Amino acid sequence: MLKNALNTLLVIALTLVLSACASVAPWQRGVLAQPSMALALHPAQAIFKEHIYISREAASGGGAASGGGCGCY
Repeated sequence: MLKNALNTLLVIALTLVLSACASVAPWQRGVLAQPSMALALHPAQAIFKEHIYISREAASGGGAASGGGCGCY
């Protein structure tokens, strides 16, 4: 019973992971490269916010941020 449930869960997980894959044609890349399609509209601001978060998070491994716990560079 447990083996059936695990197999079913594995099939569902693989289906979800593989359904997210899509190929992009060369003529569609121009649309995807527009600034409105960016994950962060202001990349510099996103980097700064990530730096502040990493600086204040005591349990993190440090990431790529430099500086002290105050959030300064």
